[in-house]
Amino acid sequence: MILIDHSKYYKKKEESISMASLFEIKNSFYLGNFNQTINEAQNSSLDSIEKDLFLYRAYIAKKKYNLVINEIRSDAPSELLSVRKLAEYLAAGTSYDARSKIVSDIDKQSLSLDSNSVMWPLVSAIIYYNEKNLESALKSLHNNNDLECLFLSIQIYLKMDRLDLATKVLKKMQELDDDSTLTQLATASLNFYLGQEKLNEAYYIYQELIDKYGDSPLLLNGIGAAMICLNRIEESETFLQQALGKNSDQPETLINLMFLNNYLGKQNDLSERYLTQLKDSCPNHELLVDCNEKMSEYDRLTELYLN
Repeated sequence: MILIDHSKYYKKKEESISMASLFEIKNSFYLGNFNQTINEAQNSSLDSIEKDLFLYRAYIAKKKYNLVINEIRSDAPSELLSVRKLAEYLAAGTSYDARSKIVSDIDKQSLSLDSNSVMWPLVSAIIYYNEKNLESALKSLHNNNDLECLFLSIQIYLKMDRLDLATKVLKKMQELDDDSTLTQLATASLNFYLGQEKLNEAYYIYQELIDKYGDSPLLLNGIGAAMICLNRIEESETFLQQALGKNSDQPETLINLMFLNNYLGKQNDLSERYLTQLKDSCPNHELLVDCNEKMSEYDRLTELYLN
């Protein structure tokens, strides 16, 4: 009798299940479903650093900074330590000294980065971006063909009004994996930047992702924002309220709702409430920083001319 060895079959099946599990975890994170990311990672039997990376990054997205700092020990693998560094930076808040020390650590770390590393360049770029040092952020991501690094590069180029370079990076993403959620989200971002003629395409991308994976605060807000730009104002409010119901702290949704209420001439106290939520959830948001700077300048000029 010939005995058939099924071990290879079972091993391949386990690997397939593990890959599917990791895909769901990563995809939930990219779509902004952070609670789902955490639940899937905690319920997964997969034992990998990559799973832990997305688990802790989801906690960071939910502002559970101390949890991440406490659970990732100093002897953890290098990529996990990069996530801990991001948590430390965000936990520093408005403390200039604490943030400066972390940025200095990042500067030193970038000198010894492995060319195959993904998380350290990504974390470095996120921190530099928050520090408004866009050139250093792009330098961190340079020549890294990981889709998430390319996605962040596009956001930075659009921030710099370099549509030409953002388009070039998007083409690279499409060549690597045109069907990837990140590639689709990057395409939608570019379509938003291009304006009226491409807004419908952005809307359809978000809708197709919802049809495929279910809704999320990020996708609902994207549709709501697209509808505002397409002058489908009242329809947009439905999607933005749904996005707010799923994540009451998402700054983009709060800002879009403030704009919407002002545009529709609704009661000011509702806009004030959204503004208060934004201040509580994201006190360092660039919109708030910009408003504070303009108010300070207004007060300075008023005092100058009155005196």
